[in-house]
Amino acid sequence: MARVLLVDDEDRFRSSLAQRLRLRGYDTVDVGSGDEGLRRARTDAEIDVIVLDRKLPGMSGEEVLRELKQYRPEVQVIILTGHASMESATQAGRLDAYSYLEKPCELEQLIGVIEGARQETVQAKRRYEIPHVRQGSLWAWLKGSHNSRPGIMLLGLALFSAIVLLPSSDRLLELVSVPKTGQLTDAILGYSAYAKMKPGETIATYYSHKCDLDRPTTAADGSESLRSLDAAEAGFRARVVLATLVVSALFWATGAMPVGVTALFVGLVMYLFGVLKPDDIAQAYAKDAVIFIFGVLALSKAISKTGFDRRIGLLLMAPATNLTGFLFVFLPLLAVACSFVSEHALIAFMMPLFMVVYSTSIRSAGIRRDPALVVLFVLSACFVANCGGPGSPAAGGRNAVMMGILTEYGDAPTFGQWVKYGLPFVPVAALCIAAYFFVAVRPKVLVKSINVSSLVRQASKKIGPMTPHEYVTAATLVLVITLWITAGDALGMGGPVLLGLIILNVCRVVQWRDLASIQWEVVALYASACAIGKGLAMTGAALYMADTFVAWLPDFMRSGEGLAIASSLFTGIVTNFMSDGATVAAIGPITVPMATISGTHPWMVGLATAFASSFAHMLIIGTPNNAIAYAMAKDPITGEQLVSLGDFFKHGAAVLVISFAVLWGWTFFGYWRWIGF
Repeated sequence: MARVLLVDDEDRFRSSLAQRLRLRGYDTVDVGSGDEGLRRARTDAEIDVIVLDRKLPGMSGEEVLRELKQYRPEVQVIILTGHASMESATQAGRLDAYSYLEKPCELEQLIGVIEGARQETVQAKRRYEIPHVRQGSLWAWLKGSHNSRPGIMLLGLALFSAIVLLPSSDRLLELVSVPKTGQLTDAILGYSAYAKMKPGETIATYYSHKCDLDRPTTAADGSESLRSLDAAEAGFRARVVLATLVVSALFWATGAMPVGVTALFVGLVMYLFGVLKPDDIAQAYAKDAVIFIFGVLALSKAISKTGFDRRIGLLLMAPATNLTGFLFVFLPLLAVACSFVSEHALIAFMMPLFMVVYSTSIRSAGIRRDPALVVLFVLSACFVANCGGPGSPAAGGRNAVMMGILTEYGDAPTFGQWVKYGLPFVPVAALCIAAYFFVAVRPKVLVKSINVSSLVRQASKKIGPMTPHEYVTAATLVLVITLWITAGDALGMGGPVLLGLIILNVCRVVQWRDLASIQWEVVALYASACAIGKGLAMTGAALYMADTFVAWLPDFMRSGEGLAIASSLFTGIVTNFMSDGATVAAIGPITVPMATISGTHPWMVGLATAFASSFAHMLIIGTPNNAIAYAMAKDPITGEQLVSLGDFFKHGAAVLVISFAVLWGWTFFGYWRWIGF
């Protein structure tokens, strides 16, 4: 039961009420003044609800409420007074009191309000990222709650220590110390910067020079020179990055720490262990993809603020007259669209609309929450958008990376040839993902009857005709998308969206407070993922992971469809933990030459690798789609986080298996055999 603090200077009333609440099972504490109430609230983290009188010696009830909300904003306060007035009730509302009751109050009425306040305290803790932990057994403490799981933190520390303190394997030391020869048989051919290395240079020396990690040394004759990292030192840093990857993935998947704090942990490790220089760490956190995510989140604020998202929804969601139509008609159309238009942008523009449809649906049905419905909306759309990646070379940078690798090793497909081999995968994968959510999630939805397109139409009618701000937003959106398509190489993905935000600010569509209110923890999370990716690539840890995987392959998976399956399997798993482009850059240069040597067409292995890099479903660090969807999956009214990291991991793992099944069954052993290479 809830722990209730009673603050009232009438001793007999306070004692009587405390006793009656205890008989109902409440854990009750009572004090006789505002000062005592504040002290107790400060020191007792278990308090859920405070019942507060207005007329108190010393501090008034309003003064107590004002100060209390400064350091315990999550605790709900019920004003219970015998001196009620309209003015005091209004003031209590402004100070964020949960309820305002007048003495005498029926016990049943008070208990009902306390229960409501107790539930609101739980939700407020989630909004303020305050762990909801009860004192009890050691197991309860270790288990903790979301954003505070001491047991998982200790496990992460143990894993980190084990990986870092154990000596480097002989193969890792060999990879970072073998010199470049320029031959296809080079063991380090898959190193991300292989093309930039000089003949005879090793990964250890290149990494040391590139990241300015050379150290001054004095020779026996007194001369000074710079010494590069040796194999053991480079291998140690590679192990540190691998350990950081393991622990960060564990924390993100389990919610052991707040998302943003885990992102800071990544940078801290790189600083403490000297993986990169401080300036290089800062640059790794500020890549174009990070600026892009910030810009898209801010741009989506403008779109939802003006109501333009409802206009977009009318166009895209017209076929979704029910949840079945949403799953089996809208989702395949969205997936195909994501093959040619930025899937990150489409998800960002659709998410506010999904939240409007969700909140309207549950409130119309008279229910407070429908976890299955919001998971169905958010994750199904996010996952099919991810699976739009194989459809064309324009679907993402990972495809451009693979085109470059195939060009280096002979012949790369044209745009049309890529579409021929990749686009048939997209709608089939979308339909299979839709079927999964239809079977696994839809039966749990509480709102059984919902017309998505009708709700979007109603939401659009409420805001009336297009306003000047909407026209400006629409024109800016078209400009940004056009620049993404036509000038992406020169301006990147971040440049156009920053231009769009400045235009919207100059036109008074968005203000700085709108930009400052985005989900910065998600920006920090993706920034840290980029830093991990750079660390994996530069230290040779990514090459070591790929090399280890290839060494485990049985003979029948070293050519033909077997090699394509092996390449896609490893790529699909790794891309959940590092950026898709970095994954393709690390794995492609290893598997594509293997295809050439074994007599397998390099397109088969290259496209298999590129396609599987779209399967980043399990963790929100895998792709901007996931990060954007997670950041925006919040109740528009309460601000409650509606989709958890656990939801991503659970459903993403299932969709990852489905994606592999479609890729292998429908693509490799299906239409690829029919159209040939």
